[in-house]
Amino acid sequence: MKDDYIEFKKQRELGEILSDTFAFLRSQFKPFFATYFKIVGPYLVVILIASGFYLYSFQPFFDIGSEPSDQIFGGAVMVLSLFVFLISLVLVYSISQSTTLHYIKSYANNKGSIDLTEIKREVYATLWSFIGLGFLVVLSIIAGFMACIIPGVYLYVPLVLSFSVLVFDQKGATDAYGYSFTLIKDEWWITFATLLVIGIIVGIASYAFNIPAAIYSWMKMGIFSGELDAETMTGNFVDPIYILLNVLSTLASLLLNLISVIAAAFVYFNLNEKKNFTGTYERIQNLGKTPEN
Repeated sequence: MKDDYIEFKKQRELGEILSDTFAFLRSQFKPFFATYFKIVGPYLVVILIASGFYLYSFQPFFDIGSEPSDQIFGGAVMVLSLFVFLISLVLVYSISQSTTLHYIKSYANNKGSIDLTEIKREVYATLWSFIGLGFLVVLSIIAGFMACIIPGVYLYVPLVLSFSVLVFDQKGATDAYGYSFTLIKDEWWITFATLLVIGIIVGIASYAFNIPAAIYSWMKMGIFSGELDAETMTGNFVDPIYILLNVLSTLASLLLNLISVIAAAFVYFNLNEKKNFTGTYERIQNLGKTPEN
């Protein structure tokens, strides 16, 4: 066991979950992101290209001298680029979340060490389960918010943990979906508070990465100088620098979302320990055993 090893399988209070989330990121920064980019890197490139191309596809609509046929063709390209962007977004979020959770699983099972080959194998083995569960979760939360805001908020809390259930309990998508409600029973409020605090932290950090694109846009529009230029306002969407800044903010948002995934894993283990005492039983079984060198 490594000196800086962080035990996942134990009960934690809100403050401990927050501090251990960032402690885990600090201690595992290099190995985690090395593993992350080896698996998710190619898909990140695809979504960043798709994001930039989607923004650039607005160009025909801002070109005053363009022909109607050009705008029709541009509209078709925009729809196609949006479709590619959405597909790549679903794929990246699924693989990204799966890689993070399987990394934690390997880390917890091997007491601080990780097995890249095993992580990669399990990520691809559970990819369709992650995608299917993702659609179930999104549709359920949307339906909850459409019915009334409160059901949407209520559903969000257990369903966020369903991905951890899928990985750590090795359940299928529908079983993980159902068990997440059992896991959260009698612990909804503290879980909601934990996820809310993490969401605020990640939201503020993500917003900070959107500021450069906004400032650049305002500068081009002449807001700071007091000379507004209507043509420049519409041209911002196809400005290469503006597109680049937006692509970088998209990347930052994807990476910052990993904080929420890690925190959700700590929440899962906290609730699982309260109900099933999995980590406690493991520690009892390991009493008196000599660690292998």
